[in-house]
Amino acid sequence: MQKFTLDIGDAAPDFKLPATDGKTYGLPDFAKARFLVVFFTCNHCPFVTGSDEFTRATANRFKEHGVAFVGINSNSENTHPEDDFEHMVERMREHQFPWVYLRDQSQDTARAYGALRTPHFFVFNQERKLLYTGRAMDNPRDPHKATTHDLEKALSEAVAGQPVGQPKTNPIGCNVKWDGKDAHWMPPEACDLV
Repeated sequence: MQKFTLDIGDAAPDFKLPATDGKTYGLPDFAKARFLVVFFTCNHCPFVTGSDEFTRATANRFKEHGVAFVGINSNSENTHPEDDFEHMVERMREHQFPWVYLRDQSQDTARAYGALRTPHFFVFNQERKLLYTGRAMDNPRDPHKATTHDLEKALSEAVAGQPVGQPKTNPIGCNVKWDGKDAHWMPPEACDLV
């Protein structure tokens, strides 16, 4: 089967993307972080908006352990106008999320990482090798009904110096809105990581 996404042990691809704070960021800007969580997100997806506060709580909980979070919106504004940069700035102003929010208009970063859904989380160690990929929980649309908190568990193990017990889960969310492609161009099995 064709590989659509990064595999455990792969290096984090670098990027140079504009953020809602007016700066441009790449991997070197997060060099001080012991662990880096790169997650693909957007402005409108109910799986993203439903779980935003849980993502916030996770980012805040692990900040003292040297974990940095970076959100990247790669959705095509041609497919979904609400995902444009102006709406990103507005969203960050309103919610004050504890992460840098980057715009990947070319979608090159999403392709390099193999972003499959919004949200899709990638956890990297200090050497920026992939430790975990997949979902934050098993019910991001209605987190109060979640029975597993996979991202939190993976980060707890990582910061404790333990191997991640379940390094892959299937991301749950909306398809990334690829420019010029049908919403379901990826085969369904692309998101079957386990």
